[in-house]
Amino acid sequence: MSAQYDDAQLAEAGRKMFAGEADFIWAASTLETLPPMDGMEIAFAGRSNVGKSSLVNALTNRNALARTSHTPGRTQELIFFDIGHWLRLVDMPGYGYAKVEKTKVAAWTRLIHDYLRGRASLARVFVLIDARHGFKEVDEAVLKTLDVAAVSYQIVLTKADMLSQTEIAARLQATADAIKKRPAAFPEILLTSSRTGAGMAELRSAIARLMQERGEALPV
Repeated sequence: MSAQYDDAQLAEAGRKMFAGEADFIWAASTLETLPPMDGMEIAFAGRSNVGKSSLVNALTNRNALARTSHTPGRTQELIFFDIGHWLRLVDMPGYGYAKVEKTKVAAWTRLIHDYLRGRASLARVFVLIDARHGFKEVDEAVLKTLDVAAVSYQIVLTKADMLSQTEIAARLQATADAIKKRPAAFPEILLTSSRTGAGMAELRSAIARLMQERGEALPV
């Protein structure tokens, strides 16, 4: 059982955890090729071009841990990273990109939903939503899968630096209203910008708090 940390200690534990090593360890294109479960996993899901790889890089203080591209649909596998031997981070294929062949889209979608339904080591999914646009229909299917599978998920609004304070307040309220009745949604919404680094400390702290709740060891 890990020690009980207060908010400041959790923030520092999160900082230390993501200031250490972060290494690619596995890529899986099918459910059969997933790595053996080993410790706690967190996953990042979102529409193509939502800024998922950029967020993973900003979170881990790396420029190129996750591959970024201006061409949506490039990430076609579940990409696993080891974060300092504390936990695993999973970068999921972006969903909802219409210009990729339909057979590929179907395969990625099936992989995403199968992984979300059947991974006992998966502690939480961080669902990335572009703060400029809010929820789209394609997001609803993923949220429904998470609700039905009872997998905890938390909404992370990306690209917040592109909105005014008034727009941010409106988006936060609309997002809170949208998840209010969803059974697996964690109520706290995280606001981030990979370009400025805003919200990264809060995201690291949220991950550290989740680890503490699950009795996982944390950096001291």
